[in-house]
Amino acid sequence: MSSPDTLRAEIGRAAVTLGAPEDFAAVVERPRDPEFGEWSTNAAMLLARPLKQSPRDVATKLIAAMQLDAVGISAAEIAGPGFINFRIDTGSLTRILPEIIGRGDAYGRSDTGAGAPVVVEFVSANPTGPLHVGHGRQAALGDAISTMLQWTGWAVSREFYYNDGGGQINNLQKSVQLRAQQQAGHDVEFAENGYHGEYIREIAAAYRAQHANDVAIVDTDGIRRFAVAALRAEQDLDLKAFGVVFDCYYLESSLYTDGKVDTTVATLIGSGHTYEKDGALWLRTTDFGDDQDRVMKRSAEKGGEYTYFVPDVAYHVTKWERGFRRAINVQGSDHHSTVTRVRAGLQALGIGIPQGYPEYVLHQMVTVMRAGEEVKISKRAGSYVTVRDLIEEVGRDAVRYFFVMRKGDSQLVFDVDLARSQSEENPIYYIQMAHARLCGIFRVGEIDAASITGAGVDLSVLSEPEERELIKALADFPATLSGATMALEPHRLANWLEKTAALVHTWYHKHHVLNEPPAIMQARLVLAGASRVVLCNALTVLGLSAPERM
Repeated sequence: MSSPDTLRAEIGRAAVTLGAPEDFAAVVERPRDPEFGEWSTNAAMLLARPLKQSPRDVATKLIAAMQLDAVGISAAEIAGPGFINFRIDTGSLTRILPEIIGRGDAYGRSDTGAGAPVVVEFVSANPTGPLHVGHGRQAALGDAISTMLQWTGWAVSREFYYNDGGGQINNLQKSVQLRAQQQAGHDVEFAENGYHGEYIREIAAAYRAQHANDVAIVDTDGIRRFAVAALRAEQDLDLKAFGVVFDCYYLESSLYTDGKVDTTVATLIGSGHTYEKDGALWLRTTDFGDDQDRVMKRSAEKGGEYTYFVPDVAYHVTKWERGFRRAINVQGSDHHSTVTRVRAGLQALGIGIPQGYPEYVLHQMVTVMRAGEEVKISKRAGSYVTVRDLIEEVGRDAVRYFFVMRKGDSQLVFDVDLARSQSEENPIYYIQMAHARLCGIFRVGEIDAASITGAGVDLSVLSEPEERELIKALADFPATLSGATMALEPHRLANWLEKTAALVHTWYHKHHVLNEPPAIMQARLVLAGASRVVLCNALTVLGLSAPERM
């Protein structure tokens, strides 16, 4: 098939013969309306001024100068003020199908990243409760981004940063301690701002069962360690149910015990980018684009603690020291203010220059709806809907897909009723059904799909409009994956999946595969086999299953 790169190069070669500069790069893209062909370019319009000719005259000369047959173009037509639309001959168009089948689960992979290491940090929840749906969206986005990077040649490390220190952990310890004391018959009142979920009672009961010697339940350090460990295990179960596996778990507390925070602060002081004011230590973040300087360490009167972004800077220093020259953080939109401060701290240390280290993917929160009403409460969590609540209701695939089908920075409404439905309105059901139908063709025909390679098959008979559109979508998968990866936007791949599934369903309903004349049946089996491969690959990248029956 004539690829956009091949066509772009030929347009550029022809343009140079007309007097265009050697570095002229044409834009080649799909026309919005398939009636206009397979590819379109505005090259003539871009060249009109420097060549001092009308766009349509330039377009005419460009077409005449191009070796259309050499790049698989059957026709070139001028449209509007000077667009050129290209049509690919069927033989060239269908050439991609045997390649897809031959590459199988490697189709779409590339070596763009050249094996360079990249760390993707996501979820990174405080170990104070089960993972909520916001964490779930982050897990789906982070895992999909990680897999997309792997498919494009990066050496990816998935990392979970445990914020196991600070006021929230103290509140967790106090909540478990009070529940345990109540269970032991002590007359204590539970704190209004404590954690009220059922899981706190479960942890309290487990602590009492394993620490009978702490009769008064006053070992605050022991309770804190026990509660954090219990909730780390709880969150591991959440992640397992979601199918997410991390390569590294990094503890915030280790930054203090290993001296990383103190070392980072001392180095920042030595860099000359800090100063003292009103008894506090400040970082001159305005040197690096911030709108105002930020406090690094509060005054003694205000507790003398480091502010929250300081350990974040120290943590990212460890990423750099571990060899990650690219770091991506997938976090909630409430971390927006952190971006500039962390980057400023790193730049003050000479890390991440030019600005842009680490990269951030910020996502909006999730609203869960059932029967037209918002769902806010989970019995176990007490005040929010957990990831496992959703998985138990609609299944892992539906949860994962719904979390990535919209751009991360857009609000997401999770419709439980839609996610559970087995209808065309449910996008994940619709996509997986397309894959299952393709598999069904081979099952009903009692044909081994592995025996279909495309070798020796006349694919030029695949001339129906629905077949051409489906083949173009299959051919676009590698570029779609590459573009989604560069933008760190899994929703682009999800959108491609929905559109391609629709093309599969349309083709399936309009054109029979089995019991057709041999030449047509063999060609359509090749198309079915290639479509099956590509849908499966795209589903796999997003962490979704590709069922053969539904």
